[in-house]
Amino acid sequence: MIVPSYRDRSSATAAPRVPRRAATAHRVSTAAVMAAMLLAGCGTGTPGAAAPHSSDPGLSPAPSSAVPSSLRADPAATAAATPATTSATATSATPAACTNSSKLAGWSNRRLAMLTISVPVSETSVADATSEVSAGAGGVVLFGSKAPADLGSRLTTLKSHVPGHLGLLVMTDEEGGGIQRMANLVGDLPWAAYMGAHWTPAQIQQNVAKVATRMAANQVNMNLAPVVDVDGRNEAPSKTNPDGWRSFSGNTSVVSKAGVAYMNGMRDGGVIPVVKHFPGLGGSTYNSDFGPARTLPWSTLQKVAIPPFTAAIKAGAPAIMIANNIVPGLGTNPASLSPTAINSELRGKLGFKGLVVTDSLSAKAISGAGFSVPAAAVQALRSGADMVLFDLGGNVGSQTTAIATAITNAVTGKHLARSRLIDAAGHVLAVRHVNLCS
Repeated sequence: MIVPSYRDRSSATAAPRVPRRAATAHRVSTAAVMAAMLLAGCGTGTPGAAAPHSSDPGLSPAPSSAVPSSLRADPAATAAATPATTSATATSATPAACTNSSKLAGWSNRRLAMLTISVPVSETSVADATSEVSAGAGGVVLFGSKAPADLGSRLTTLKSHVPGHLGLLVMTDEEGGGIQRMANLVGDLPWAAYMGAHWTPAQIQQNVAKVATRMAANQVNMNLAPVVDVDGRNEAPSKTNPDGWRSFSGNTSVVSKAGVAYMNGMRDGGVIPVVKHFPGLGGSTYNSDFGPARTLPWSTLQKVAIPPFTAAIKAGAPAIMIANNIVPGLGTNPASLSPTAINSELRGKLGFKGLVVTDSLSAKAISGAGFSVPAAAVQALRSGADMVLFDLGGNVGSQTTAIATAITNAVTGKHLARSRLIDAAGHVLAVRHVNLCS
């Protein structure tokens, strides 16, 4: 995400033979056993996350003992089957394979909605997000400029509140240069512009991997970087220019190679990289955090800005962030709210199958387009995004509640397909390597 302020820093065995007289009985017995095994299905998967209260008076969770067991775990499949034992020709239907989607289909809309929300929290007081995490939020975004020495233990405690112990995405902006949240714990990286101009791809990957290793050791498992926007302007990011030194280069080829190197460095250190900001902010008219903004025309972006994203996707990018800028030639809504940008271009033509996250829906470009944060969250999910982000400020609990309510109401009112919500939740679990059937 684009941070609201910047600070200057300089800078991943034969079967035993069966006697002929017993052959038929043996086959019958074997068939019966196999039928029983198949009919057992996959209902013994790991329980899912707890559901928030159906009345939703707020996000403060009741003690687990006060929550009905039906809300605390997905019940295992209980269908029983009696295998045939008297005929070798008896047959039985093979049950559908267990998948995350089939398990998620049993979750309530509220539980699914919460999994698509990443909650902002100060890195100096991560316990503030305990209620939201206990209610099933899919992630948290750390804000700040200096992390406490015991951040890792604090985050470990926070993760212990995740319903069903299904994991939590802990995100931060650790790009380099002036966009670093925890350099005091993980070490410095220079601005991307410096890396692109002075380091080889191998050096970028090696240096980033060192930082990522320390991030993972401190329980941060997702970095909202690298920036693969193509923008060669030699200036600090500002209200009028969201990139500047945040970009590796104004040369598409350099950005493609550097972006993949940075991404691979994060993965080498055990951190999930988020490639941003699709479809490219280089040359934007304004910084979308502060007001409506447009990218260069789509015809230009296809030649100049899309190749780095294509390279990242071919290299296995696990997650991509969508910009809040309007893209001339792709519609009148910000890209983060555009099915053309996300479904048609990113998912369709580029074939991206990973997690799609929005840039902050608190951006003035979103309100300037006529959307509140909850309404934007619904539109983003309808458009193909999987996880929504918003800024720290105001009452985070109330904002989270409003977003979750808007999403559940949209499903109930048929404005958001339940299948789309299940798909989004599935992408959140997939990027965390969570298997509900194991």
